[in-house]
Amino acid sequence: MIKNDLFLKALKGETVDRPPVWMMRQAGRYLPEFMAIKKKYDFFTRCQTPELASEITVQPIKRYGMDAAILFSDILVIPQAMNIEVEMKPNFGPYLPNPIRKPKDLDSVIVPDIEDTLGYIMDAIKMTKEKLNDEIPLIGFAGSPWTILCYCVQGQGSKNFDLAKGFCFTQPAAAHQLLQKITDTTIAYLKEKVKAGVNAVQVFDSWGGMLSQTDYQEFSFQYIQQIIDALKDEAPVIVFGKGCWFALNDMAKSGASALGVDWTCSARNARYLSGGKITLQGNFDPSRLLSPPTEIKKMVYQMINEFGKDNYIVNLGHGILPNIPLENAGAFVEAVKEYTV
Repeated sequence: MIKNDLFLKALKGETVDRPPVWMMRQAGRYLPEFMAIKKKYDFFTRCQTPELASEITVQPIKRYGMDAAILFSDILVIPQAMNIEVEMKPNFGPYLPNPIRKPKDLDSVIVPDIEDTLGYIMDAIKMTKEKLNDEIPLIGFAGSPWTILCYCVQGQGSKNFDLAKGFCFTQPAAAHQLLQKITDTTIAYLKEKVKAGVNAVQVFDSWGGMLSQTDYQEFSFQYIQQIIDALKDEAPVIVFGKGCWFALNDMAKSGASALGVDWTCSARNARYLSGGKITLQGNFDPSRLLSPPTEIKKMVYQMINEFGKDNYIVNLGHGILPNIPLENAGAFVEAVKEYTV
């Protein structure tokens, strides 16, 4: 049994004394202990070495005591496993030297054997579970099929993913073929993560907000729905679509346990759009962690009051930024722990 199960209670919609708190990208680059490991090992070595990934996962827990840990990894391990080359270039970000632009490019894209290709992640989960010692739950994650497609076609990060969108709109059959392969791989991957010991999974649709409401249904959400359907009876599923306020109503009916909300959607609108019953997660602007700690605490209290303490998980509206002072990240977590009605 997990000793601090606040996070799991919130996912089930149970009454809690205070909401749970964790931060997207909490295992990472704002922490000096993470930077010390980063100096010694490149990005994918950190992801692919279970000892390193598990150590990085527990670093923020040791420092701040969040109510859930999220496994240190990356969404782009999926295309790597699918026989698509992915590099992480310093001061540049993800780079895919052979992007998918034509139907024949899909010939070499496989739906892999997860144990063969991503077994190192299952090892990292088992090591992390040992380190956590049932104190708090562990979250596993994957990118949404649309978000993964964005990188596979664009070949790198982008402000508008014009090439990815163009691929979908001019070669929809090929796009759907790729999306289905990513979906099948993601389902198998997340099921293995649950078997290895994660207590919940989160699907990150980081680039969902690039699509119109109609295109979102066609190229993103129908594939997320497949993932939810396949996983929901095995573990709680959280869906976070950045910029996807327009889909909150459909997401609320999907069978997901919780929905992530970014900082551009108010608590009131998020509750209204999602029907007012499902657990919501978010939505503090990550840049607001640059405010003075006393102000951060006031804003966190206000945020909890607006969402309500039940059916709510305190988080940021996207990942924590690398330039956030340690004291400010601490103030965010402390404010939630000190919260009383």
